[in-house]
Amino acid sequence: MHATDVKVFVPAKNFRLSLDYYLALGWKENWNHNNEIAELELADNRIYLQDFYVKAWAQNFMMYIEVDSAQNWYVHINNTISNDSRYKDCKVKSPKTETYATVTYAWDPSGVLLHFAEKR
Repeated sequence: MHATDVKVFVPAKNFRLSLDYYLALGWKENWNHNNEIAELELADNRIYLQDFYVKAWAQNFMMYIEVDSAQNWYVHINNTISNDSRYKDCKVKSPKTETYATVTYAWDPSGVLLHFAEKR
């Protein structure tokens, strides 16, 4: 048995706002079907952003993104959300040293937690 890919379905409370957020952070939109589901790609990895939202699910959904610099991602995300009033509900925390990596935590418009982790 052989698998060729694994993708997660990421919830979006406001599909267009979430899509714009991920694009602003650097994801590439590979395709979009009627603003109901879109395949987004970052670093040769893909996710499905979907127009579906359950608060408890979204607020417990997390993605781990391995990066070269948690600090650089913090600056980039902070600049992105600070310069666009549509992202007023998004948050980002300065990098924190964890036992496994230095991590910048960011929350997308639906409350999904993104871990931008720089391995030690």
